Amino acid sequence: MCALEQASFPGDLMSRRALARAIASPSVRVLVTPGAGPGGLGAAAIVFYRQGTGVARLYSIATAAAVRGLGHGDALLAAAEADAVGRGCVRMRLEVRADNAVAADWYRRRGFRPLGLRAAYYEDGMDALRFEKRLG
Repeated sequence: MCALEQASFPGDLMSRRALARAIASPSVRVLVTPGAGPGGLGAAAIVFYRQGTGVARLYSIATAAAVRGLGHGDALLAAAEADAVGRGCVRMRLEVRADNAVAADWYRRRGFRPLGLRAAYYEDGMDALRFEKRLG
């Protein structure tokens, strides 16, 4: 998964240790699809949950270049939303780099609405666009 993240994102990557903790945590769901990417993965999604809230946070969806456009991202997003609903969540939130119009448009087409901006959110100083979707 670390290699898939490195191939998918320019920075702000989870360390191997942080990823291992996330995988083991009951408040995190890691979903994957098989494919031709690093480690035999097609795509991976990480969702964070905080007890006592009805909001799931989609931390990331990383898709291997070899399988882009084949529905892996859609499948993972649908699975992440279903998992969130199963945990009692009524909304899902996420952040997208302000310079990543492709991802922002992809989330908009899947029902996410702009929620605001986080200035200088990423390690390189790039702003984040915040999105939210009502679930269920």
